[in-house]
Amino acid sequence: MTHAEVLIWNYIRRRQIHDIRFRRQFSIEQFIIDFYSPQLKLAIEIDGLTHLTDEEKDYDAWRQNKLEEYGVKFLRFTNEEVYGNINEVLRIISLEVEAILKSLK
Repeated sequence: MTHAEVLIWNYIRRRQIHDIRFRRQFSIEQFIIDFYSPQLKLAIEIDGLTHLTDEEKDYDAWRQNKLEEYGVKFLRFTNEEVYGNINEVLRIISLEVEAILKSLK
């Protein structure tokens, strides 16, 4: 895991956000997702510098599209967002988890 991923993992593991379990490096088909909640079908991706090239952006979009066909919802953050304002990243994750939980009721 990258340093940014470790930072996020420290806040979302052990059901720290709305008692939801996230798994790291979770596989769906041939794809590996940074963090995933099977209960919510919520994927969290942390993108480093390698994701900034046009080729990688195209691949990420294609990959995300494929996974969304399985009903997976994505939250995507950059390393810079994690380092620069981790509280905002965690707030966004928490709000999304809340919204999905409400929609499941």
